[in-house]
Amino acid sequence: MSLEKDLMDRCGGACELCSGTEALAPFAVSPKEGVVAAEAAMVCSTCRTQMEDPDAVDVNHWRCLNDSMWNTEPAVQVLAWRMLNSLRGEGWPQDLLDMMYLEEDTLAWAKAGLPTEGEEAIIHRDSNGAQLTVGDSVVLIKDLNVKGANFTAKRGTAVRNINLVHDNAEQIEGRVNGQQIVILTQYVKKS
Repeated sequence: MSLEKDLMDRCGGACELCSGTEALAPFAVSPKEGVVAAEAAMVCSTCRTQMEDPDAVDVNHWRCLNDSMWNTEPAVQVLAWRMLNSLRGEGWPQDLLDMMYLEEDTLAWAKAGLPTEGEEAIIHRDSNGAQLTVGDSVVLIKDLNVKGANFTAKRGTAVRNINLVHDNAEQIEGRVNGQQIVILTQYVKKS
């Protein structure tokens, strides 16, 4: 069974955060890879855009967390907790956070995806400045000699379902010619 089918069965065809039904797609809940349903959530394009771009956040959209924070799936709870945490300055999210209960391991997962005090969040950007996230597809903009693999990754090659190198904003990982390789973000563009 595929990840998308598992998540679609679980969510009943609605975003697990806002219950929207447009443009649903799996969203890996970092730092987990999102390869199984327990590590991901089915979210709509509106929620995805706002989670990935803090400048695009519509605070009133997230009032839906009043319901989704009670979801039984830990991945959904983690996303709800993180969004409430990022919006807590608005007042009402702090009230919801005060009511929310997470198991110890779920809370640790939620906190693991946030920058620590004084640390800037690492944001991966492609050659055009677009933000990259886990699971995105990119296209190579230059022929790249792959060290140790004896092949050249050609310009125009699509790399799907990328992973981000968590401690280096200039590197991503992806599969090219059947091999997992590290790629510099300056040589890719988001597709």
